[in-house]
Amino acid sequence: MSNAPLMPKATAVWLLDNTALTFDQVADFTKMHPLEVRAIADGDAAQGIKGMDPLSNGQLTREEIEKGEKNPDYRLRLQESKVVLPPQPKRKGPRYTPVSRRHERPSAILWLLRSHPELKDAQIMRLVGTTKSTIASVRDRTHWNTSQLTPIDPVTLGLCSQIELDFEVQRAAKEKPIDAAYGGATLLPASETTKKDEFEPAERSSDDLNVDAVFAKLKTLGGKKQDEEEE
Repeated sequence: MSNAPLMPKATAVWLLDNTALTFDQVADFTKMHPLEVRAIADGDAAQGIKGMDPLSNGQLTREEIEKGEKNPDYRLRLQESKVVLPPQPKRKGPRYTPVSRRHERPSAILWLLRSHPELKDAQIMRLVGTTKSTIASVRDRTHWNTSQLTPIDPVTLGLCSQIELDFEVQRAAKEKPIDAAYGGATLLPASETTKKDEFEPAERSSDDLNVDAVFAKLKTLGGKKQDEEEE
């Protein structure tokens, strides 16, 4: 239950006109600022508002008012309502968008289509509060104002919150199937990395033979050179 009475300003008007409560007591009971209560008493605010009796709707009792009038430090207590309202079911359908923001929805749709192509039309409808036909017209560039549309973040426009946008993006990423054509970089199998080179001993033996042949050839060349010098 809310700690403030129904129609706080109207309740404050009635209390100021019909009781001897202080401004602070009225402000505390109606959850308003004391300066605003003072402005109501001076006639600078809440002009034309008809006072609402909190006694008639059971939000306050005469005993509470009398206690407050006798003690300026006493704070009035809101009575619990005897009427239990059933919880309102969650409405299904597109989000309500204020009239002042409706002309900005195509720009938000264009931003979502470009920045998050993984989002489904139903998710865009929940975020922006639009229709499927409008999304299709923006995507196909058949919207009547296509030439003037610029992508704008819906969070910046105030059409949805960042938490709601992140939730829909993460949800779309989870539902998107993983591309099986590319499984990412993987390590080579152990059979390939631990396989011994079959030609390694042969190469080493051939290297040894080549070294001996080179030294033998150098000796022969050195002997021929000495013979030529003696001649």
